[in-house]
Amino acid sequence: MGNGMVTGSTLARKTAAQESADNEPSGLIGSSCNRVVIGLGKTGLSCAHYLHSQGLPFKIIDTRENPPGEAECHQLFPDTPLHTGGFNEQWLMAADELVVSPGIALSEPAIARAIENGATAIGDIELFCRAVNTCSPKKPLVAITGSNGKSTVTTLVGEMVRYSGLNPGVGGNIGTPALDLLNDDSIDVYVLELSSFQLETTHSLRATAATVLNISPDHMDRYPTLVEYHQAKQRIYKGCGTAVFNRDDPLTSPLLPVTAGAVTFTSGSPDLGQMGLLSDDDGVWLSKGLEKQINTRQMKLKGRHNYLNALAALALGEAVGLDSSAMLEALMAFPGLKHRCQWLGELDGVAWFNDSKATNVGASVAAIEGLGEGLEGNVILIAGGDGKGADFSDLKPAVERYVSHLILIGRDGPAIEQAVIDSADIHKSASLDDAVGLAAELAEQGDAVLLAPACASFDMFNSFEHRGDRFAELVNGLILC
Repeated sequence: MGNGMVTGSTLARKTAAQESADNEPSGLIGSSCNRVVIGLGKTGLSCAHYLHSQGLPFKIIDTRENPPGEAECHQLFPDTPLHTGGFNEQWLMAADELVVSPGIALSEPAIARAIENGATAIGDIELFCRAVNTCSPKKPLVAITGSNGKSTVTTLVGEMVRYSGLNPGVGGNIGTPALDLLNDDSIDVYVLELSSFQLETTHSLRATAATVLNISPDHMDRYPTLVEYHQAKQRIYKGCGTAVFNRDDPLTSPLLPVTAGAVTFTSGSPDLGQMGLLSDDDGVWLSKGLEKQINTRQMKLKGRHNYLNALAALALGEAVGLDSSAMLEALMAFPGLKHRCQWLGELDGVAWFNDSKATNVGASVAAIEGLGEGLEGNVILIAGGDGKGADFSDLKPAVERYVSHLILIGRDGPAIEQAVIDSADIHKSASLDDAVGLAAELAEQGDAVLLAPACASFDMFNSFEHRGDRFAELVNGLILC
């Protein structure tokens, strides 16, 4: 499934089609709707299950000759037409509604032509929102996006819901597909992580509370410019009650009106009623205005970027009425997520951290700065991989300030070297195994070795999880020796 670059005129047509859909009633078109599900992966199957359960007819297209969900599709939906091995242009041009999996770009020429012809492009999140918005009473919905930290915040808010004695439904771009959550009537609060891809096809979100945590260049192989990426993220605020945004990042400020108000969070001192960090002789405190809520020493999450994540989670939880003491209890217990600045252990005064999830420059910078600020020594950084066309120049200030040795791996290691040249001692390793061995030799007491690649993993590994698991295995081998 190609990710062809969209032209200005195609983008304008696509945007116009989406804006038209945004103005339509949110209810599903009935059995007369000519609906095509595009993509038979996990999300596509989730959409097919949901539409079938509602008695709504649909066709399915997957460009792969033998998609992984084909056998299940034939078994569960034997009467549903399925086309594989390419796009069926006749189906697309006759469609009223395209249910597009998030991994498929709307700029795909066949899809763009169908949208230009009048089809509305939606996704699984739009189907979910249409169902939730018609429920009475409507259950609170927290929606979370951002270039970095969204999985941490989503999981943390879910834990805050649980500690408040309620049942959270956590899903979307993380874990359970959103539509599958509708099968559980015991859920009290929905907490969804949403990607820019999912937001592109979502028109009626209307979350109780929504946030864009941060914006930094990512998926530049899908978006022609940062503007299009920014616009996709901003869709999360459409019709939301409370917008929670990052005062340190102007791109997160809502461009769309919100119904109840806004709460900001910042790494500096907070304004009255807002969230931020206050410092005194006892350390750094998460605070609301001048009211100190929790000392970061009581938290297992470490790094300034994670303190911002915690502030955002507290603001989102308050917006949906969660108990403040329960939220703080959840925050103290929360260990963080695997592969996201995960502490692996310490050897000879050197701490080792796995942030394999740092697949873009912004995430890598956040990890470097978050660890570097609290270190007695320096950061030994392991970086490199598939850069997805990113500009690595934003790494240089953080590397210059906190990194003593930079160990480069992977295909785009040379590009990182050129972007940060003269900022640290630069080394090259042929493999992650070699990089870990070299880092152990270079690190001194008080240093931290950090895997924060600023790149995807696909040039060397199956996934960022595969890369992080290998790193953890290597580090554990060192520590246990």
